[in-house]
Amino acid sequence: MVATIIDGKAFAAELRDKIAMQVARLKAEQGITPGLAVVLVGEDPASEVYVRSKGKQTVEVGMASFEYRLAAETSEAELLAVVDRLNADPEIHGILVQLPLPAHLDSDLVINRIDPAKDVDGFHISNVGLLGTGQKAMVPCTPLGCLMMLRAHHGSLSGLHAVVVGRSNIVGKPMAQLLLGDSCTVTIAHSRTRNLAEICRSADILVAAVGRPEMITGDWVKPGATVIDVGINRVADGDKTRLVGDVAFDSAAAVAGAITPVPGGVGPMTIACLLANTLTATCRANALPEPAGLTV
Repeated sequence: MVATIIDGKAFAAELRDKIAMQVARLKAEQGITPGLAVVLVGEDPASEVYVRSKGKQTVEVGMASFEYRLAAETSEAELLAVVDRLNADPEIHGILVQLPLPAHLDSDLVINRIDPAKDVDGFHISNVGLLGTGQKAMVPCTPLGCLMMLRAHHGSLSGLHAVVVGRSNIVGKPMAQLLLGDSCTVTIAHSRTRNLAEICRSADILVAAVGRPEMITGDWVKPGATVIDVGINRVADGDKTRLVGDVAFDSAAAVAGAITPVPGGVGPMTIACLLANTLTATCRANALPEPAGLTV
């Protein structure tokens, strides 16, 4: 068996095209330009790259991009004051505070200061609670992207057994909630789960979000299963480094029915779904119909 490669890069490009069309319509018919504000504290190299990419893609789909770069020694009070100003600004429809924050700042406090309606990362406790109870919420971007790709590949997910390996608030837990919402039978596992390989082999859908490079090998995969690899890990390769997922791609691809690569799988969908959430937030703020297919 040779697995179908789920091309997240192509899927994300198609999603951005849809978003750009909706943004152009909003501008032409309503005179509204969606605005996304990104706050970066400090100079973490990975965060810098990510923020630049977000800003570029925001502008490319026709949205207004606002960046706020603060020194690493910024106080909590100063950061919260910035968030408060963005909450009150009608031109800002989405707010993202780039994580991780410097150690002296309380990430939970800062995230929960964001207006839940502008919380396009979907991390605010109100959105977490709404998602967990099946109500309308801002959905975390990475799990949302995974769900979109699964729906596109499978059609209906009803009745499938999904195993999510990972229990983070950012990916594992919301991913499980989304799969439950699509009527999957869901098992949440993690690095300390007993008989983890056996549990993974029972999955029709296997989502790897555990943060351990190439932990899941082909003999953990049920023949024909769909494997979604959320992991992004840098590993040494001689005097260079390379990106790998939480899944050993070659061995898993020999067994799976479909699989996402790393890079080029889940990663591109995260920013595309951030833009989708910003568009959704803009429509909700202006009591306009939400474009179909951009959220759950």
